[in-house]
Amino acid sequence: MILKPLTPSPLPPPEAPPENSSCTHVLVSAEQVDKLRELSRKTRIAQSEYLREAVDDLLEKYQCTPL
Repeated sequence: MILKPLTPSPLPPPEAPPENSSCTHVLVSAEQVDKLRELSRKTRIAQSEYLREAVDDLLEKYQCTPL
């Protein structure tokens, strides 16, 4: 049996969650998941970081005041 060496992960290890963070579950299309995954892979920025940025942008767009 010939074993191949493991290749390094294409993404950095997950970052620590921000302080006072909360976990949520959302459903998005498979196409959105694929595109987000590819963007994350290319930029080496975690998917969670992009999602937090998107939430911040939406809150600003709709003029929601921060807590």
